[in-house]
Amino acid sequence: SLLYTIKFEPRKMVPIPANERERLISMAAEEEIMSILKKNLKDVAMKVPTDKQENVTKELENFQSLYHKWRGGISDELVWDKIKPLPESMLQGYSSLRKVNEDDTESISKLLQKLVVLKLNGGLGTGMGLGTAMPKSLIRVRDEATFLDITINQIENLNEKYNVSVPIVLMNSRNTDDETRHTLKKYKGSNVEVLTYLQSYYPRVDRETLLPFVKDYENIDTNQGWYPPGHGDLYESLYNSGLLDELIARGKEIIFISNIDNLGATVDLNILSHIVKSGCQAQFIAEVTNKTRADVKGGTLIDYNGCVKLLEYAQVPKEKVEDFKCVKTFKIFNTNNLWINLSSMRDKVMTGTLDRDVIVNHKTLDDGRNVIQLETAVGAAIKNFSGAFAINVPRSRFLPVKHTSDLLLVMSNLYKIKDGSITMSPDRQFPTTPLIKLGAEFKRIQHFLERFGNIPDLLELDHLTVVGDVHFGRDVSLRGTVIIIANHGERIDIPPNSLLENKIVSGNLRILDH
Repeated sequence: SLLYTIKFEPRKMVPIPANERERLISMAAEEEIMSILKKNLKDVAMKVPTDKQENVTKELENFQSLYHKWRGGISDELVWDKIKPLPESMLQGYSSLRKVNEDDTESISKLLQKLVVLKLNGGLGTGMGLGTAMPKSLIRVRDEATFLDITINQIENLNEKYNVSVPIVLMNSRNTDDETRHTLKKYKGSNVEVLTYLQSYYPRVDRETLLPFVKDYENIDTNQGWYPPGHGDLYESLYNSGLLDELIARGKEIIFISNIDNLGATVDLNILSHIVKSGCQAQFIAEVTNKTRADVKGGTLIDYNGCVKLLEYAQVPKEKVEDFKCVKTFKIFNTNNLWINLSSMRDKVMTGTLDRDVIVNHKTLDDGRNVIQLETAVGAAIKNFSGAFAINVPRSRFLPVKHTSDLLLVMSNLYKIKDGSITMSPDRQFPTTPLIKLGAEFKRIQHFLERFGNIPDLLELDHLTVVGDVHFGRDVSLRGTVIIIANHGERIDIPPNSLLENKIVSGNLRILDH
């Protein structure tokens, strides 16, 4: 027999660098988190009623993709030095658009038959102290008309004038859906078709475990484990509702999207004509307008690596916030008035190529739990569409009503309303709106209304600041710069028929020249 001698070389141990070891541990931890997340979401989906299971499963799949993008670092980190102002090829002046001949009703009718108007209707009146009492769209803002009344009146007049059937689509949240649908019954005799659908609900993420803490889909309307993920969810939820396919099948080509509280966001025939005639060359148009001091935190559009990109305030590094707020550097801001080609939108959703930056929103719930909400913005999708660009529109197309200070403006004689469209009064000598700051006593709509005998004359007002317990009599006129400050425990009553022009009114009702 033969004997063999086998010699073993000693094995060399190659140490793993510390940074690589940390990376591997981190990867393993992320894989474990993703595995637990997937199982938890599957368990939740299994408990959903059969009639809702398909839609909820799709929503949870979309949430999982958003979560994976956030945790996986798939979203490109913003490199500030790569940010550039939009070049002329990406930013067009409104005055350069070819004007539509309003007497050519036949051509306009053909344009309008291609249009759908969508209003973001998920918000409550919390900014005006209403809590969760009612949808914001049902607040009376002008001549007893609500935001919803004004919106429907606009399209009613458009449909009647041009003998068309432009539908309105409302993207509701679970907070606004029931009340909105109940209110819509009063428009049954209208010539406007109003369609509604629900935006998605995603599970909140516990900041400690980095996982959702909901166990089921019950009581979703009151369960703080769920939240609406921002208006960037519009695309997937519209597709999942079946409405996107239905609208395209009916010959609709363009969708005009805006916030329902933006009273300046009316159908603009010049922009509609421009996007229709451009065909597939302009799949997405965003309306921007020039920044003022009141808009320094508004999102803006930038050139980033040769593409149009939405930059929101929440995405700005802390050390660059002052740069972002500089009106000289970032001259425009996003109005959230968007015009999008419907077929292109559907293609992006179906192929999963509708990339949007993840906005991480930190919140503390009523029970003290610290949570994370993953959100997206509807305008952030602009970077995915070929030929996308912005139009610098007049300021009149941005008239949002977020607080009672805004409400004071639109309720006053500064504006006229006709056929559902609100425009600045021709009697106003200056094209800009006054800057109004109202104190905490005016935050709630009920308290706001109680403090005015009627809305003052603001035609010649530049700036108004009101602080403390202040009440206005009937037929007051405010001009120039007016500052009214009531000291703590004191009350100021502005007498009826008063004219305050460039005045400071102090706590003991002394009226001084300003």
